[in-house]
Amino acid sequence: MGMLFVLAGALLASVPGLRGVARRIAHLSLAWIIVAVALEIASEVSFVAIFRLFFDRCPPRDARRLAWTELASGALLPTGGAGGLAIGGWLMHLAGAPTRYIVGRSEALFLLSSAVSSVALIGAGVALIAGAGGPHDFLRAVLPTMIALAATLAIASLPLLLRAHPHAPRWLSSTSDAVAEAERTTFARRSAWRSLTAFGYLGFDIAVLWVALKAIGHPPGVAALVMAYSIGYAASALPMPGGIGVLDAGLAGALVLYGTSATQATAAVLIYHTIALWVPGLGGLYAYLRLRPRLLQTRSREAAAPATGVSQLATD
Repeated sequence: MGMLFVLAGALLASVPGLRGVARRIAHLSLAWIIVAVALEIASEVSFVAIFRLFFDRCPPRDARRLAWTELASGALLPTGGAGGLAIGGWLMHLAGAPTRYIVGRSEALFLLSSAVSSVALIGAGVALIAGAGGPHDFLRAVLPTMIALAATLAIASLPLLLRAHPHAPRWLSSTSDAVAEAERTTFARRSAWRSLTAFGYLGFDIAVLWVALKAIGHPPGVAALVMAYSIGYAASALPMPGGIGVLDAGLAGALVLYGTSATQATAAVLIYHTIALWVPGLGGLYAYLRLRPRLLQTRSREAAAPATGVSQLATD
């Protein structure tokens, strides 16, 4: 990883078009970095809260460590957020949690996170269409909003639609069950405040990018920034460890598309991505090191008494 940053620095210094990026980063105020790191921590803590809502059968201490481990896996592995959920599910499986429980809750959590992202994109699009600062044309404001709205409504209505078609394909029924589970968990009265932290998970992360842009120059309007962030993050679907290169190009390109200069966008994205990698990466490593003895202890206990077949991590 260290060699990667050395090579990146050499690239910024050697390519004439990128030397302005290096200068912008070199003159960055430490205060902005501290604010950005604090906002990224707030984003991760928000995810921990929403994770505990969906995996309420885990003891709070273990749930927090599992959530941080998932965050690190999602930030560092090529598969992104879905990969983070898979790693968390695998750890819970090692601890003896039922597979059906893990899969159902992981799918529901993923759908809720996706729904929040869609709502943010739709809100930003509506704001741009209504005249907020940023582009207002069809391709950059109307079309993304229409696509996100149509997809969100289609997925959200699956449980209702499948009641009239009980013999739907298995994958569609599974998605419908996950949607229903996400809706039940999100709108349960006891969990109202935790449900709101799903917006904090996304909102604080976008705020990190805003701070990076502010530290470099003048950030775009909030609606344009949210739209650029949402579209740019689609690049993270490409299988690249840590999203290095593809996420940077996607976010920087989207920011330029929505009115930011190429130099400012590139510098801000490099700052943002560094923070978005290191904060969850270090937190997740620490959490996993604290969680691993607990998992080994649980596995040893199960090996000594296989007849019980129930894990303390899954049932405490």
